[in-house]
Amino acid sequence: MNNSPIIPSPASKHRERTLDVVNRGLAKRYRAERRFRFYGLSAIVAGLLIVLLLFISIGANGYSALQQTFIRLTVFFDPDVLRQGSLAKANYQGLVKKSLRSMFPEVKGRGDRRKLYRMVSTGASFQLREMVLEHRELVGETLEIWVPADDDVDMLLKGHIDPGVAETERRLSDLQLAWIDQLADQGRIEKRFNKTFFTAGDSREPELAGIWGAVVGSFLTLAVTLMLSFPIGVAAAIYLEEFAPKNRWTDLIEVNINNLAAVPSIVFGLLGLAVFLNFFGLPRSAPVVGGLVLTLMTLPIIIIASRSALTSVPPSIREAALGVGASKMQMVAHHVLPLALPGMLTGAIIGMARALGETAPLLMIGMVAFIVDIPAGVTDPATALPVQIFLWADSPERAFVERTSAAIMVLLAFLISMNAAAVILRRRFERRW
Repeated sequence: MNNSPIIPSPASKHRERTLDVVNRGLAKRYRAERRFRFYGLSAIVAGLLIVLLLFISIGANGYSALQQTFIRLTVFFDPDVLRQGSLAKANYQGLVKKSLRSMFPEVKGRGDRRKLYRMVSTGASFQLREMVLEHRELVGETLEIWVPADDDVDMLLKGHIDPGVAETERRLSDLQLAWIDQLADQGRIEKRFNKTFFTAGDSREPELAGIWGAVVGSFLTLAVTLMLSFPIGVAAAIYLEEFAPKNRWTDLIEVNINNLAAVPSIVFGLLGLAVFLNFFGLPRSAPVVGGLVLTLMTLPIIIIASRSALTSVPPSIREAALGVGASKMQMVAHHVLPLALPGMLTGAIIGMARALGETAPLLMIGMVAFIVDIPAGVTDPATALPVQIFLWADSPERAFVERTSAAIMVLLAFLISMNAAAVILRRRFERRW
């Protein structure tokens, strides 16, 4: 039996060295791949955390706007005061002041009385006026009525004003703090759901300001935008994709459409200011002008999305329709368009969501105006929700900070709903070929 050692051949040594090199290279590539996956996952987690922190910050600042402080007054609807002239022009503020004086009879000085009157919002007199105009039998009666408190009182009860600091460093005096404690002991002051925020228009007083006017203005503006941009965008996409000849002119049109999708929105606002307002003389700060400007901005998005949806329809559908005798128009209308419509709707919703959040073009056409009344039509003066947020963010009162954040929450809810609708439509009706 031969017990001599086996000497590896040069070829086997070379093969072993090659395997070692390959294995080392594979291990290095696997480590690089794991690092890349870790970096990508870390970026996603960091992005989600930042968005989460943003939402938490907005929610922490805005949730308190859903509540408003109210004060219960004992109001005597004095006939001698209300029957001096018409009921619509009576001195309802005098009734509020008289009620406050009866609750605090020890307050005598003119300056102290002014401080006492400032604890109640100026909206209390409008509330009494609406009650009397709706129920005229209240004249001569005495009622317990909850009226909105001034925004400084509201901020104090919500913890945004520190009563422990020096009197010169806060907006409420020591006397007013004592009166608030007295009202709390009597059960005459409490926080309630702030329905005014959802049902009223804008106001100089934070406790009377609401988003309903801006919501209606945004709805009317988006309605005009949708009615104009969707049919025009779909028609343009169908022509370019199905009927237009392929030449340098159509190539130029396609390049310009793609470029317009990336143009800053304020450029469209300047165009609307020059054309719709200065040339055509349309009403300033009206939803019809805002809708026209946003139509110009969203048309490229809808055209690009619609063309992509048409392209996704297989050529076999077109060939089969033409093969059984359908004309080109019948082929597009009865076969291609129904299959591409879900993608077109998705693009339209995304375009509307972008239009909903735009502020710059609306500022250029005057929708930054202070609008109190709720618009009733597309030609009435109006503002939009993003512009309302811009106006409130520039206000110095502390109470507008929480209303700004609450309005942002409402706007984000609309945007998330519209994007969720786009995703649902795509998943529900999308055909995979």
